[in-house]
Amino acid sequence: MTGPTTEPFPSNAFRRFWVGDAVSSLGTYVTLLALQTLVVVDLDGDATAVGWLTAARWLPYLVLGLLVGALVDRVRRRPVLVVTDLAQALLLLTLPSAWALGRLSLPLVLVVVLASGAVSLVNGAAAMSFVPRLVGRADLQRAHVRIDGADAVAQNAGPALGGLLVTLVGAPLAVLVDAASYLFSAAAVAGVQVEEPGRASALRVDDDDDNENDESGHRVVRGPQLRHEVAEGLRWVYRGSGLRMLAVSTHVWFLGNAVVMTVLAPYALTRLGLSAWQLGLATSAAGAGAVLGAVTSTAGGRRLGTGGAVVAAHVCSAIGASVMGLAGVGTSGWAAWAVLAVGQALHGTAIGFSNSHEMAYRQAITPDRLQARTNTTMRSLNRAVLVVGAPLAGLASDRWGARPALALGAVAFAAAALLLAASPFRRTRLDPVTGEVS
Repeated sequence: MTGPTTEPFPSNAFRRFWVGDAVSSLGTYVTLLALQTLVVVDLDGDATAVGWLTAARWLPYLVLGLLVGALVDRVRRRPVLVVTDLAQALLLLTLPSAWALGRLSLPLVLVVVLASGAVSLVNGAAAMSFVPRLVGRADLQRAHVRIDGADAVAQNAGPALGGLLVTLVGAPLAVLVDAASYLFSAAAVAGVQVEEPGRASALRVDDDDDNENDESGHRVVRGPQLRHEVAEGLRWVYRGSGLRMLAVSTHVWFLGNAVVMTVLAPYALTRLGLSAWQLGLATSAAGAGAVLGAVTSTAGGRRLGTGGAVVAAHVCSAIGASVMGLAGVGTSGWAAWAVLAVGQALHGTAIGFSNSHEMAYRQAITPDRLQARTNTTMRSLNRAVLVVGAPLAGLASDRWGARPALALGAVAFAAAALLLAASPFRRTRLDPVTGEVS
């Protein structure tokens, strides 16, 4: 079997993948808060330092993303997921080890985060392109709702747990939770029973004149032709597949997200005077919103259509960033926290509401042999925006203040919504029964 499973949704294979991914996500959110707190509190960093932390996390997508997508499309995806989960666990163990030896520093943290980002890039390329092999096309949106819902729960619980662990044992030791979650994920995915196409079918390309046709008329790469495979992925996303405007809008959205990700921790910990636990609780509000968004996304898609749901979500993110900027205006302490949490909840709701529709749409119109390249092409350029935007957001926040920076983030979210609202994508619908795009 080289296609998705024929078991009723959700299949046992999808359940195992889903559980492993959910547990790993919980650990990731613990570590994200722990690392930001470590940089700001333990290493006396500012918003610019947090910007460099964010940039280090996503730099591998900018440098290696297109290449990784082509390579992952050549191989079976389950072994890639297992190996990268194990590698992530080993990398994360270096931080508490360095702390115990008295060698923990910002440069070391950035190096570990950079290496972890490279491994995450490979894992993400394999994970997202693995889903269409576990479920049928008509079930893609529901599958991503489950993935997003589990991620939203992790986003809700992870920062609160992370804030509590940082308070009790310190940021370096809190990272151990994430290492354990990757080991669990590796074991869960290793038990997934699914047959995958091998190298021969993965190496087909459509318009490479240097290669011969196989028996079915497809052109087959006879040797290393990564340049052609990368170019094919780029052409698919930005020319002729219907993904171009969605891709461009998403890049703009990530500029706004770069601002929020970079400014939030120093804004809360220094400007608003909140504790790590309070920051974790505020970030958890985004997770609670994401749960709400994921739960209502299927019904919202039926009412608004796939395109309309994504546009509405981006508008909600713009409102959320604006509300975050109002925290501390005439308020302090828990009152300021409440305003920040409301803004986070709105932004989280938007992410939970839109992501399953975006992923289902692009996977529904993309052939299996291009899934990894499509995902990594879009993700690489999205993360390129983070790599450039996060340090700039940190510099802007340190120079002009967090509130003007958050206002720029709101403008970016609104611009992403306007780009899609002015394009034919706003009328796009994905049939919930057949999976056909109209």
